[in-house]
Amino acid sequence: MFIFSQMFIRLVIALGLGALLGLERELVGKEAGTRTEMLVCAGAAMFSMIALSLPYIISAETGNLTEVIAGNGGFLQIIANIVVGIGFLGAGLIIKTDERARGITTAASVWTTAAIGVMVGIGMIEFAVVAAFLIVALLYLLRKMDIADRIEKISQKDVR
Repeated sequence: MFIFSQMFIRLVIALGLGALLGLERELVGKEAGTRTEMLVCAGAAMFSMIALSLPYIISAETGNLTEVIAGNGGFLQIIANIVVGIGFLGAGLIIKTDERARGITTAASVWTTAAIGVMVGIGMIEFAVVAAFLIVALLYLLRKMDIADRIEKISQKDVR
């Protein structure tokens, strides 16, 4: 069971990592920016902490934590449903035009931010921090390398 200070620290870390990921999206003018990514990361962390706390809350009435966990693993479905819920949110960010689909990277960023939030919520904080910084660095470097535009130019030459 978490104590208040643990939950608070995890929430603050999730908000910070979400802000980091969202800032990258916002600086390039994408739909889901700092506020969205902060909320996604914090929400995923909170739902994860709820999922991990439920067996303790339920067992307070019965007095048998082992029995509660063995008889009901449904609390872990809360974490699984974060993935599904964020998938719907991400799908709303993708727009199909005549030329191509737009918003896929932003949708993937929101999905990844939720995963980082889950990691923070379940206590994998060090890995979450490393993952967030690595993802931001990769998004930045790949944007600077302009790989998508290079591929598009090559494919247009092949069509002609």
